[in-house]
Amino acid sequence: MKIKWRDEEWKVPEGTTFQELSERVQDQYPDDIVLAVFQNKLRELWNAPSEDGVLEFVTTAQENGQRTYRRSVIFMMQKALSILLGEKPADVKVLYSIGQGYYCQMSDGRVLSDDELRELKKIMKDLVLQDLPMEKYTMRTDDARSMFREAGMNNKDRLLRYRSSSNINIYELDGIKDYFYGYMAPSTGYLRYFDIFPYDEGFVLQFPDLKHTREVAMFHPAQKLFQVLKTNKKWSDTMEIPTVGALNDAIAAGKANDIILMQEALMEARIGELAREIISNPSRKFVLIAGPSSSGKTTFAHRLSTQLRALGAHPHPLSLDDYYKPRSEMPLDEFGEKDFESIEGLKIDEFNDHMQRLLRGERVLLPTFNFIIGKGEYRDHYMQLGENDILVIEGIHGLNERMTESLPAESKYKIYISALTQLSIDEHNPLSTTDGRLIRRIVRDARTRGTSAQETIAMWDSVRRGERMNIFPFQEQADVMFNSALIYEMSVLKLYAQPQLYAIEKGAPEYDEANRLLKLLDYFLPIPPESISSTSLVREFIGGGIFNL
Repeated sequence: MKIKWRDEEWKVPEGTTFQELSERVQDQYPDDIVLAVFQNKLRELWNAPSEDGVLEFVTTAQENGQRTYRRSVIFMMQKALSILLGEKPADVKVLYSIGQGYYCQMSDGRVLSDDELRELKKIMKDLVLQDLPMEKYTMRTDDARSMFREAGMNNKDRLLRYRSSSNINIYELDGIKDYFYGYMAPSTGYLRYFDIFPYDEGFVLQFPDLKHTREVAMFHPAQKLFQVLKTNKKWSDTMEIPTVGALNDAIAAGKANDIILMQEALMEARIGELAREIISNPSRKFVLIAGPSSSGKTTFAHRLSTQLRALGAHPHPLSLDDYYKPRSEMPLDEFGEKDFESIEGLKIDEFNDHMQRLLRGERVLLPTFNFIIGKGEYRDHYMQLGENDILVIEGIHGLNERMTESLPAESKYKIYISALTQLSIDEHNPLSTTDGRLIRRIVRDARTRGTSAQETIAMWDSVRRGERMNIFPFQEQADVMFNSALIYEMSVLKLYAQPQLYAIEKGAPEYDEANRLLKLLDYFLPIPPESISSTSLVREFIGGGIFNL
């Protein structure tokens, strides 16, 4: 067969695997190859091309490669735990992402000792040296459910109950069998970089990041974020909906409306608590709200303002976008494109001057950015703060101290908002909060901006780079973190996102990502939106909300 790779054309014997082909060129990649892209389709390395075509490789420096690497290390950890504890399979839960790792706990509540964790790491290192193959084969879904029930993996059984496909793919590593959402590395020899250490009531499985793929990232405990994740997980456990399978059980039992009402009541109560905290100190005049894309910042700001009004305050919304520099003065990113995510694209000095004057009680003419002409305008947007007035300021740089460096600390109240989903897909597959936000954005942008899912996916990597540089480093500086994820939202968003994702043609660069998201949405039973309140945060994305967004 003729295989084209970059500017070269190879003639290869039939049956030659992508792994064999990757070994020819690994030295030309600065990071480890873990997947192939053949004819614009992602393929695992143990596969072989069946026709002539164009080949490229995916490394651990790319999102798909990183996901594959981490998923594979989780599987290797399961094997190592079965050796350490003499259990097949070991009863471990991979709960949620924390920094560049996953927080894990044993399902029965036991806490592994430091010595046990050191031994676990040693066993995993030995498995890397053994270079054991990760084998993949197809099994009937009903047979797989029986296998997982016998192994005590009840959440996998519940998940697969709602799979419409009669067959699924099972992975096996030296006698340990499991089901994973996504592709795997070909063998344990690819999984050299990881660490394991105790944390809280469990342990962290730590990985490299996207920039330095051959060394384990430093662990910087984001304690505030972790506590929010932990609290939300306890709440979902209390509701008996810790996983997608449990959510589907509740929907199938006719409890969707109850779930919606309970979740919305909880969110409203939390927003009310925040409002009371803000007005408890009269010095607080600036409420700064920041968070990554599609966190629901705008609806949250409106709902917080409503609660503040109910308590006698006079909130006024303000967007940091109004302080953009003219488009012609925007800084450039590493690719030579205008960087609208950079704090250098904002008039920091002017913003600080205006806020200082407002704090002194002066009447100030504020700008309004005109996105059509690409610069700010000053037209009758006057403001003056009275005794009960509060500015509710929303923007991605709200937590960066540079943005408000001239304001006294007691005048500011910083809120970090993100959609930190409480659900896991099952015991060993955490549900990515990033995927949840991407699906939110696909639905919203198609409705409000006429942007196709293909266009949204194409720009997502750039959005994520901006978040990593401008938002995540400042999240722990917030006074409080607010979780905007709704436990039921994926079941609602599914109805809107699926048609958008199906519209992406096979062969398009974004097709594999669309297909991955479609597989994710296929896990969820749908919930129609009729019972969802017009004030719900999910309305920001699906429409029908009461707020003027």
